[in-house]
Amino acid sequence: MSDDDAPLPPHLIARFAAIVGERHALRAAQDISPYLTEPRGLFPGRSRLVLRPGSVDEVSQVLALASETGTPIVPQGGNTGLVGGQMPDQSGRQVVLSLSRLNRIREIDVASNTMIAEAGVVLEAAQQAADAADRLFPLSLASQGSCQIGGNLSSNAGGTGVLAYGNARELCLGVEVVLPTGEVFDDLRKLRKDNTGYDLKNLFVGAEGTLGVITAAVLKLFPRPKGREVAWVGLSSPRQALALFSDALERAGTGLTGFELCARLAVDFAVRHVPGTVRPLRDAHDWYVLVEISSGRSPDDARALIEDILSAGLDKGLAADAVIAESLAQADAFWRLREAMSEAQRAEGVSIKHDVSVPVAAIPDFIEEAGRAVHALEPGARLVTFGHMGDGNLHYNVSQPEGASGAAFKARYREVNDRVHEIVRAFNGSISAEHGIGQMKRDELVATAPPVATDLMRRVRAAFDPAGIMNPGKMV
Repeated sequence: MSDDDAPLPPHLIARFAAIVGERHALRAAQDISPYLTEPRGLFPGRSRLVLRPGSVDEVSQVLALASETGTPIVPQGGNTGLVGGQMPDQSGRQVVLSLSRLNRIREIDVASNTMIAEAGVVLEAAQQAADAADRLFPLSLASQGSCQIGGNLSSNAGGTGVLAYGNARELCLGVEVVLPTGEVFDDLRKLRKDNTGYDLKNLFVGAEGTLGVITAAVLKLFPRPKGREVAWVGLSSPRQALALFSDALERAGTGLTGFELCARLAVDFAVRHVPGTVRPLRDAHDWYVLVEISSGRSPDDARALIEDILSAGLDKGLAADAVIAESLAQADAFWRLREAMSEAQRAEGVSIKHDVSVPVAAIPDFIEEAGRAVHALEPGARLVTFGHMGDGNLHYNVSQPEGASGAAFKARYREVNDRVHEIVRAFNGSISAEHGIGQMKRDELVATAPPVATDLMRRVRAAFDPAGIMNPGKMV
């Protein structure tokens, strides 16, 4: 075993523990265990130490010591990431840095429509704090009850609100970051317009903790909609869904705040396996869309707009059936059905998942071509497609054939994954729309991105982290 691969020596563990305090330096196996397994169970890690700093100064001291000693640091938020970006490797030498204790909302500025939230603030808590101030923080994810703001920014999280409000990068005005050297970059400014030099904050947003540790951020808030309507629509094809989306966008403009596409099988799985989910429509349809309209004027305005969209869709033959939620509870139930689809797949066996994006206009053609390709490789595979059609992001998931061996299907993971991603690239799309690169897609990114792009990323990383301590083995 080389020195680089040797586990952390006790004297170094003691030095790190002295920074955060014994109580917050986790060493017992049962205490560390929750930090070493991620939701999919694909990237189990090993570590002898989890540090839980309670201040920016403590984060600074940890990183300064890590650079001095060449100790690899793996930042971790709510541990909800799906590509292994928050996981230590198997060496036992990497230290997990949990940001969960940095969980204060430092300020809400209603006049500026901003919030300053620390990295460990749970997304749902940020939403609730904005709501209490009569504002909206629109980042919305299925994991919002446990994911944290620092992780959301580090992975440039997307979710269901991207169509109207943008992803995490577009919701961030400024950041506070501890650099690998221990220096603190304080850029917690509320400016909407600033052309003074490079936009440094956007190097850290989406960097997956490879350039530094985000400890706080200035987040954009918005006026709460005065009216909100949600509808569930049955139709026959993604091509009809695209036409309905184009018509809805033409009629509603920025009032169209949600447009989710779901295959029939995704709905079937959710209703079958997730308690509390129900079918919004009596008859089954091959495809569904969830449409959300938000109005800054009034509830009546939102209602009239969604009725206009659905009436036109039915008249044009784009929609076969539709229902508008008659209460907030029913609207939430429609969204809960959509958000349950990923969870529901687990009960159906092995699933080969893809988080991809293509131009919105190409979605029907991509679904058709990818479906032909997958079935050529695995004729009985079940296609469980759902996602954020309004911004081109699909979760193109492939479940094992009924009655087939899960192990045999899992063995074909790389073959199926490579073929789907090949088609994505043919449509000038992205192999990672909102989940990030992490460990899962690192080698593919390096193999398929333009060499100049990967070289530039490596140069940026080396400039920020000359000691090479920040989240090794991730991104590039």
